[in-house]
Amino acid sequence: MIAILVDADACPVKDEIYAVAARYDLAVAVVCNTHIAVPGGVGAQLVVVGREPDAADDWIAGHAERGDVVVTADVPLAARCLAAGARVLRPDGRVFDESMIGDALATRQLLSELRDQGVVSGGPKPFADKDRARFMSRLDQMLRAGLRERS
Repeated sequence: MIAILVDADACPVKDEIYAVAARYDLAVAVVCNTHIAVPGGVGAQLVVVGREPDAADDWIAGHAERGDVVVTADVPLAARCLAAGARVLRPDGRVFDESMIGDALATRQLLSELRDQGVVSGGPKPFADKDRARFMSRLDQMLRAGLRERS
C-alpha cells in the first residue's frame, strides 16, 4: 500500500495532503519533533520522534518504500528517500528526482558555505498560492502513478 510520509515540522501544506490522501484512502505519516494536531478520520498518523538532529529525517528515510510519496524541502532527506525508491515532492510542488538530486545537493552545500562566510543571507522565497496549487496537482499525479504501478 502506498503511503504519504510528511516532514511536518515546517510543512505549509498538511491540510492539502490530508484532503488528497482521503480522496485515495491512503495512509499519511505526519512526522515531527513535537506534538501537532492531526485530524481524525483521514488516515493520518502522528509520529513524534526525539529532538535529536535529523530524528524525523531518519524515521522518514527508514520507512520510505518504493511507490511512497515523501513531502519535504530537505535535500539530503530527499536523496535518501529517492534511493529507497520513493517519490519526493517539495511543499511548493517542485519534484525531487534522480536527474536533479546531485545538483540540488551540491547547490545546498555551496549555499551553506556562502552563508557561513556571510556572503549569502536570507531564506526561501515566501510561500504563494501558486505553490499550493502546484503542490496539489503534483501530489495527485504522483499518487495516481504510484497506484498504477502497484496494481
